[in-house]
Amino acid sequence: MIKDREIKTTEIETLKRHTLLVAMSASFLTPFVGSGINLAIPNIGQEYNASTLLLSWVVTGYLLSSATFLLPFGRLADIIGRRRVFLSGLLIFFISSLLSGLSWSIGALVFFRIIQGIGSSMIFGTSMAILTSVFPPQERGRVLGLNTAVVYMGLSLGPVLGGWMNFRMGWQSIFYFVAILSFVALIFAYLKMKGEWYGAKGEKFDYPGSFLYSAGIILFMYGISSLSLMAWAKYLIFIGIITLVIFVLYEKTTRYPILDINLFSQNISFAFSNLAALINYSATFAVGFIMSIYLQIVAGYNSQTAGLIMLIQPVIMALLSPYTGRLSDRVEPRIIASFGMIITAFGLLFFCWISKEMAIWSVVSILALLGMGFALFSSPNTNAVMGSVDKRHYGVASSTLGTMRLTGQAISMAMVTLIIASYLGNSALNSTYTDLLVKSFRTIFIIFTVISILGFFASLARGNIREKQKL
Repeated sequence: MIKDREIKTTEIETLKRHTLLVAMSASFLTPFVGSGINLAIPNIGQEYNASTLLLSWVVTGYLLSSATFLLPFGRLADIIGRRRVFLSGLLIFFISSLLSGLSWSIGALVFFRIIQGIGSSMIFGTSMAILTSVFPPQERGRVLGLNTAVVYMGLSLGPVLGGWMNFRMGWQSIFYFVAILSFVALIFAYLKMKGEWYGAKGEKFDYPGSFLYSAGIILFMYGISSLSLMAWAKYLIFIGIITLVIFVLYEKTTRYPILDINLFSQNISFAFSNLAALINYSATFAVGFIMSIYLQIVAGYNSQTAGLIMLIQPVIMALLSPYTGRLSDRVEPRIIASFGMIITAFGLLFFCWISKEMAIWSVVSILALLGMGFALFSSPNTNAVMGSVDKRHYGVASSTLGTMRLTGQAISMAMVTLIIASYLGNSALNSTYTDLLVKSFRTIFIIFTVISILGFFASLARGNIREKQKL
């Protein structure tokens, strides 16, 4: 009997190890390709003679498709199995990464990036839910901290390896490298991550709700991204908002919704933790895109050197995240995450004085400060979201948080696109317009600082997660 228990314990620990390794492997891929491609944007623009607006869609198209499909796939995973959807997402991510490297035009690249976003939504919508299903609550902060550290490791290596590969072998090599990594992760996950996890097995999938949600997100985000190009984009935004309102009303009436609206209306901690994530990423994600352009177009560094300079931010994040995640198992996550948000606001504030003559040590110092703020916010906030719901809502909570993150990232890129376009119009990205670029960057950082301060108050308003868990 004792031997059987020992065998069972060994099997559980092995499953934990393999699941964590699989989740960490997948979590490395998407931030790596994102941060690596940021440094390749100027080269992609030169090869295809593409405008800044079109180049921004290399980033925005990926984020938009990820945000659009994340919640439906998260719900579908709860019904048909999280492992199945996770593996399918890795397969799509592998194929689309390979095709992105083979792109023959800027339009083809944007299209394959959109497909890549669909694959990432299947990964995002399941990985965190699988982790929280396998690991008990007392280990959750540590595990989520490790997973977050790997995300930041991808962000760290992206600028260095991505910048080096772009400089030495061309931007296509970044996608080929990601394709190889995703294929290895797919094989490892298929062989080692045994078992299946459900949150709502046997329930019906909400097709009308999925359609309304996807249509609303696409219309709203595409409208925001196109404000500088089309006079009628504001109508798309309006229709998108109306569609999302109809989605919320419909979800309240259906028996098996893709999003339980009561999680927001009756769970303040869950609602404000997600709002804080949305605000944080809206105010910070495009910083990498901006600094890539600044360091290469304005300051005149090559992509390899720019990558080394930008390395400081994700390195700080990767070093601190395991500790902040573990700390949030003992200290109220609201306090840690709010402190991280205000540090981030200060970092963004300092960038409001960015100029062509800004000393490189100033840039590095501000990036380090931002890295500290991100690390203090991300893991504790994730722990707060997952700790505010019960097990049957893990899939929805994971997908909702991922949606907030990706929607925030898309909003961040949309704001940057709109503001840069208001200064440069549809001009190609080159050193001729450095003065206008710097002015647009200052405007962007002022707006990001204000948004981040608002996020600080949203983070404080979530209440104490620890007290609720004791009840």
